[in-house]
Amino acid sequence: MRIKRRKRPAPDIRLNIPRNQDIQALEVRVIGETEENLGIMKTSDALYQANSQGLDLVLIVPQANPPVVRIISYDKYRYQEEKKIKKQRTQTKNSSNKRVQIGFKAAQNDLDRGAKQINEFLKEGNQVEIVMVLKGREKGKKDFARERLLEFIKANITEPHQIIAPARPGARGLTTMIAPKGGN
Repeated sequence: MRIKRRKRPAPDIRLNIPRNQDIQALEVRVIGETEENLGIMKTSDALYQANSQGLDLVLIVPQANPPVVRIISYDKYRYQEEKKIKKQRTQTKNSSNKRVQIGFKAAQNDLDRGAKQINEFLKEGNQVEIVMVLKGREKGKKDFARERLLEFIKANITEPHQIIAPARPGARGLTTMIAPKGGN
């Protein structure tokens, strides 16, 4: 029997943007539907103007003095903001951590290959998770494995880096995180 795995749905984006009667300020700076500045006016006057056009009064910049509002359809504004948030999320996912695995008894050629990958990832500005895989009786030599992992990093990683998470036991062995110097 084959089990199908479904992708998790993207988390629902809920925007709580004050609009219409939810705006608490007495005076606001109003921006029109076509992004022209209509000036500072009382909130009640701005609300009347938005209702007369069949649109909403949406709070854009609450921390400004006076707060900035815009006359626009709330649904249209919410859609634009959700698109911005989704775009930001996809951009942050692209700069995710990279993972490189090395073995406890790995040959020098394998260590060189892993070091080359790590140096490339650091050059690109990515954080790198280095996993030293321990099998069987190797798990009983964690102190020795920790020393070997630190020696590997010191001897083979040529790019400027900093250790952001010290070597710690994980499910498959020891794990450490390094990042470019002055990076993330």
